[in-house]
Amino acid sequence: MERAQKLHDSGYNCAQAVVCAYCDAFGLDEQTAFKMAEGFGLGMGLKEVCGALTGAFMLAGQKNSGGCERAGETKGKTYKMTKALAAAFQEKNGTYLCRELKGIADGNVRRSCAGCIEDACQLVEEFLCK
Repeated sequence: MERAQKLHDSGYNCAQAVVCAYCDAFGLDEQTAFKMAEGFGLGMGLKEVCGALTGAFMLAGQKNSGGCERAGETKGKTYKMTKALAAAFQEKNGTYLCRELKGIADGNVRRSCAGCIEDACQLVEEFLCK
């Protein structure tokens, strides 16, 4: 979690911070992970699903997927995991949408980016690092 916050403070977006903080644990090349996660910050650039949570989704895929050689066999398990991660994040924050977390429409900021990164990392630890 501390590494994710430091990465975010150094310019990584929320998705990059979460994914890259766990590269070693999930066997990922950080340069590739950084590049792939870039379009997922700021709620995919659209203020949709929180980037930090999306980073956790990417890690769920890395953990659960059987890869190309098992195409289609493991996606159901991964979808179930992303659904559980989203539900847990929403339970903590009332929403998983960036625009609602940031209070863009109503001015009610529900969670800071640092808080969202913290929550996503806690969920990665709870759901994926077992």
